[in-house]
Amino acid sequence: MRFVRLLAPGAAFLLFCSCGEKPVDPADFGTRPLTLPNGKTIRVEVMSRMEDMARGMMFRESLPPNRGMLFIHASPGLQKYWMYQVKISLDIVFIGPNRRIVEISANTPPCTTKASDCPMFGGAAPSQFVLELAAGEAARNGLSAGQTIVF
Repeated sequence: MRFVRLLAPGAAFLLFCSCGEKPVDPADFGTRPLTLPNGKTIRVEVMSRMEDMARGMMFRESLPPNRGMLFIHASPGLQKYWMYQVKISLDIVFIGPNRRIVEISANTPPCTTKASDCPMFGGAAPSQFVLELAAGEAARNGLSAGQTIVF
């Protein structure tokens, strides 16, 4: 009996702590929140390793609602992106080191030709971060140059 009494408060504590918590969505693992200028929070996959950044959205069939991919470059520069082997159109949002949008390539189409014929997008202004969203999301969320992204 004594053992049961000692265990009961601990079990009650665990039960109390788990009450009211929001269930974890397995799709959120490996993502982090990012807040758009309009206050909407989305979840983004973060790419900072060169091999992950090179692959990016290649071969993916879709990008779920309220999701994106955030590329983190080691330093600001004239980042240029292409859509080789990307299967869906994307909005590519170029963000400066101060987290302000410097350029948007909206509704960027996939490249269906050989790699050497794929056009490059971006590079008009120095950026350190690049956010990829499903095509049309930048316009739906009112994104424009000069606005700040929070992450």
